[in-house]
Amino acid sequence: MTATRYIKPKKSTNVFNEAVAKLTNLGLSVWGSRVLTVVGRKSGEPRSVPVNLLTVDGVRYLVAPRGETQWVRNLRAAGQGTLRVGRRVEAFTFRELADDEKPGILRAYLKRWKFEVGVFFDGVDAKASDEKLREIAPGYPIFEIFTK
Repeated sequence: MTATRYIKPKKSTNVFNEAVAKLTNLGLSVWGSRVLTVVGRKSGEPRSVPVNLLTVDGVRYLVAPRGETQWVRNLRAAGQGTLRVGRRVEAFTFRELADDEKPGILRAYLKRWKFEVGVFFDGVDAKASDEKLREIAPGYPIFEIFTK
C-alpha cells in the first residue's frame, strides 16, 4: 500500500490563499476561484478555503492538486459543501471520480492553472500522455459537482 499523497501548504501559500479568498468573497473570482466551505469532520465547524472550479464540457469539477488535503477529507466526511463568489453561494453534492476517469480532467486543469499548480505535479503537464496522467491519478482527488 502506498502512502497517502498530501503536500502541506507553506506560510506564503496561506497568505496567498487568504488574499484570493478575500477577493472571491468580495465577488472578484480570480481565474475561476471560489471559496469552498465544508463542515469540519472533527470540529463540526465550517472550514473555508479558496479552490479553482474547473468546467469541462459543461460539467464542474474540484481538483485537489495537493492530494488528500483537509478540505478533501472534510468534503468526503460531510458529503456536501458550498461554493461562494461574492454574495452568490451554491450548495452542492458531489461524486468522486475513479482514477480511470481522471486523465482528461487533469489535462484540462493543468492547461488552465499550470502556472499556479504545476509545482504539485512533479514535471507532469497538460501534454503528458493519458498513461502518465492515469499513473499519477491516485494522488489527485477530483470531485464532480452537482448543485442542489
